[in-house]
Amino acid sequence: MQKKFFKSRFGLLYVFFSFFLAISFIIRNVLLVKAWHSLDAGPWLILKIYGLGLFFDLITMLYFALPFVFYLMLVPEKIYRGKLNRVVIYFVTFAVINLLLFDGVSEYFFFDEFSTRFNFIAVDYLIYTTEVIKNIRESYPVMPLLAAIAGMSLAVFLYVKRWLDRGLQVKSTMASRFMRGAVFLILPLCLIFSPDLPLNLIATNSYANELSQNGVYDLFAAFRHNQIDYETFYAMRDTGTVFKNLRGLLKERNSYFVNNDPFKITREIKNSGREKKLNVVVVMVESLSAEYLGVFGNGEKLSPRLDALAKKSLLFTNFYATGTRTVRGLEAVTLSIPPTPGASVVRRPHNEDLFSWGHVMKDKGYDTKFIYGGYGYFDNMAYFFGHNGFETTDRTDFKKKEIIFENAWGVSDEDLLNKSLKEFNKSYEKKRPFFAFIMTTSNHRPYTYPEGRIDIPSHTGREGAVKYTDYALGKFISDAQKEPWFADTVFVIVADHCASSAGKVKLPVKKYQIPLFIYSPAHIRPRKVDTLASQIDIAPTVLGLLNFSYRSDFFGKDIFKMQPDQERAFIGTYEKLGYIKGDKLAILDVKKETDLYQFDRYTGKVKELPADKAFLDEAISYYQGASYIFKHNLSQWKASRER
Repeated sequence: MQKKFFKSRFGLLYVFFSFFLAISFIIRNVLLVKAWHSLDAGPWLILKIYGLGLFFDLITMLYFALPFVFYLMLVPEKIYRGKLNRVVIYFVTFAVINLLLFDGVSEYFFFDEFSTRFNFIAVDYLIYTTEVIKNIRESYPVMPLLAAIAGMSLAVFLYVKRWLDRGLQVKSTMASRFMRGAVFLILPLCLIFSPDLPLNLIATNSYANELSQNGVYDLFAAFRHNQIDYETFYAMRDTGTVFKNLRGLLKERNSYFVNNDPFKITREIKNSGREKKLNVVVVMVESLSAEYLGVFGNGEKLSPRLDALAKKSLLFTNFYATGTRTVRGLEAVTLSIPPTPGASVVRRPHNEDLFSWGHVMKDKGYDTKFIYGGYGYFDNMAYFFGHNGFETTDRTDFKKKEIIFENAWGVSDEDLLNKSLKEFNKSYEKKRPFFAFIMTTSNHRPYTYPEGRIDIPSHTGREGAVKYTDYALGKFISDAQKEPWFADTVFVIVADHCASSAGKVKLPVKKYQIPLFIYSPAHIRPRKVDTLASQIDIAPTVLGLLNFSYRSDFFGKDIFKMQPDQERAFIGTYEKLGYIKGDKLAILDVKKETDLYQFDRYTGKVKELPADKAFLDEAISYYQGASYIFKHNLSQWKASRER
């Protein structure tokens, strides 16, 4: 670094700029190596990754530097050249170096788990610090990592200290400081008012797009965009046309609309035969991708109990998660809605008294229960379920003697399922049918569980957590068989989302495939069902199996009453909205972008398709219609019943 850069106090910024760009370059290199096997990289793609990456690094660097620019502009000469300021500069420099190195290490581990730079998930994790910090401490060697980061920070600080000292010795006038500072202020302002271009989409390969980003930039962008207005950002059609299409798409053979209001989707569902007041137990399993189960081709024998149960159940072999987070699975199954942009409805304000499966069952005379082994405030779960037809049980309701094992996310699946059996017995003793929604946690990093249950030691990886969850579920079914209510109970086992949804394309369909079992040996004949469906179809399907007639605002359908041309599924992230029909996938994205693909459900391979207006109109009708309904508060339980 040349002395001429330190002819003003702004030379201190050049130290920061140099380190910021260096650490950003190193992070990108490390993540590139990690993702190399999935990139299909050529020279042009690599050039775009690094070129656009440098652009985002520069933007982030300029924003990051703004507080320091103001400080260097405004601090009087006497204070600037004083001993106290020297101490402040030293401390801030060390802190910034430490922060950037910490960010680099954090990005590596975040990318390792989610295959993305910092995003919406990282924002959620910053909100729920208690669980996240505990999870991190249980998953990684935190203290050695922090010590290593501190040591590296000190080494870097000592290296750059000589340039800091030179910058601290320079005299300057207020006029010169304001002239130089103005340059650093104008550049970020120009970027704020520049066109909002989709620069992050350099390829169809999602890994390439992620590598071209800057993690710090993405984190703050996620803070800004945790709510996404459909009408502003997504492809639109005339609202009247959308609802006309939507009503046609939702119509079933056994349903009719209760009125002619074009913006209402309330239907009367009529099922023939006597209603079966069977108990219903829904177990939503954390991160249980179909790829981990033997019945879906896994040869590692991680799921012997579920594989055996599959032979006695309705096994759905063409079934998909709507999203990539637990709250998306909860939302889809409870409310029977497609994923809408931004935060899940579970996390949004004004999500009380929505048309939910819980309300339908409660109206039929059921005890309705949401049972979770963690703390219910996490992801707003207790509030959401408590205000949508369920009584809630969470970690605070477990007695000490009821807990064999717990980690950052809650009690073990064994403890959770044992507690659930007790709750079911309470309802049985009162001679009331029960509807329970259970959310597990053990199949989640740090992958810890009670020792001695399976042949894979705790805290050794995902495979062990899957096998332990399989053990706990098998034990649960075995224990339930001893209870007097078992014969009159329907068990629904489904994943909340897949273990990973990263892929070479925006929405890799195969990565969203999850298992769905419906088991009730006294009432349901086992068989495989290959109908294309997703989590929003569970509630209508189970209600159909019970022969329940009810008023519905659900977007989902009874899978067994679908015509072949009605089969479809929904997948998405908080930004990208996918619609599957046959072997075609439509993706709606921000900037009002739309993409069409053909995919192979077995290999996951995709190819782009030309425009298909009818198919795209269907996708838009579902997503625009759902967003409109929730934006305008049209999915209220009481209102639906009064129509």
